Amino acid sequence: MESPLVVGVDGSEPSLRATDWAADEAQRHGLSLRLVHASLWERYEGVLRAGALSRSDGRVLAENIVGTAAERVRRRTQDVGVTTEVLLEDPVRALLREGLHASALVTGVRGRGEIAGLLLGSVSLAVAAGAHCPVIVVRGDAAGLAGTHERILLGIGGADVDTAAVRFAFEEARVRGCVLDVVRAWRRPAHEQTSHPLLTGSPARYDEEGAVALLEEALKPHEQSYPEVRVRRATVEGPARKVLLARSAASDLLVIGARRRGGQAGVHLGRVGHTVLHHAACPVAVVPQSS
Repeated sequence: MESPLVVGVDGSEPSLRATDWAADEAQRHGLSLRLVHASLWERYEGVLRAGALSRSDGRVLAENIVGTAAERVRRRTQDVGVTTEVLLEDPVRALLREGLHASALVTGVRGRGEIAGLLLGSVSLAVAAGAHCPVIVVRGDAAGLAGTHERILLGIGGADVDTAAVRFAFEEARVRGCVLDVVRAWRRPAHEQTSHPLLTGSPARYDEEGAVALLEEALKPHEQSYPEVRVRRATVEGPARKVLLARSAASDLLVIGARRRGGQAGVHLGRVGHTVLHHAACPVAVVPQSS
């Protein structure tokens, strides 16, 4: 039996959107949903003004949150099995543990108690940076959330080929029956000379050719495994974070890889990861890869 899709729920509007998205995703992949609410009751938003919330009251509130989310899933689809879990625990710690036995973790952009000025909540960011499984942060406009673009966007990282992220993106494109747009952004080094006696063409041409070669190296084995997936390649000069943000406006899901730190917990999100998690116009999947 495949591992469930785990959703962190807290009753907030972003959490409800994440629940809807996860229900559709579970149906596409034939997975069950596990809805998890983790909280330390005495820290729950708004309760400090009236004194500490009792453990029994907190439990009732939490059960209502997961119960409402589960009913929302059942109204949306009858084809997805749903289980719920309430944990008296720090949300990040609980979700990271749940991720050890999940196909993926799904979170909203910001939940209850988050600072209003944050574009991405601290829980979602910490989970994306620390999980051992793919993490999907559900964000973006209505078209991206609804999947109407029929396009998955995959950003190919630096010198290392993110095979886990590539495989994830191909599988998403397969189950959705949509196009896979694969992008490798490249930049010409600032110290690169404009001319060299051994170069017969533009120096930028060689940088772009390197990007094309990396793209082909990443795609070749997966194209053979997924012949039904339509792939569109692009190499674009410019900062990767800006290139991916611009293309996310016409995508249903942006997939990026993140390297796991050697000997340490968590992954290295980097500037690109942080930027797209905060600003992308569609849901973002962060797929960890061992260094």
